[in-house]
Amino acid sequence: MTSSVLQIFAIMIGGAIGAAMRFIVANGVYNALGREFPYGTLAVNIIGSFLMGLLTVILLEKGDFDPLIKLAILVGFLGSFTTFSTFSLDTLTLINDGALGRAFLNMISSVVVCVSAVWLGMILAKQLP
Repeated sequence: MTSSVLQIFAIMIGGAIGAAMRFIVANGVYNALGREFPYGTLAVNIIGSFLMGLLTVILLEKGDFDPLIKLAILVGFLGSFTTFSTFSLDTLTLINDGALGRAFLNMISSVVVCVSAVWLGMILAKQLP
């Protein structure tokens, strides 16, 4: 196996676990709090963002971890658990780099453009036979 195949495999394993955990956590929160508000999604995004910050420092700065473990956790698990964590890390990186305008643009465009893209996709899908 080449390293790229191993990397993909590590990401797939982490992603499968992250997707299952997203389902378990979100449904647990919905069962506890109801579905009047997207509590489950919000909980997953908050937990995922916290874990992204915590594990980025632990895995990339504090420890000597195998690169495949880093990929499995940061890209696979957290990427599948919530992409919002990646958005949050990217935005914070821009802020920490002093690129406040780009950070703000990322925040606004990610929310407005992505919500608009979902809306547009739904409109388009409703037009299909």
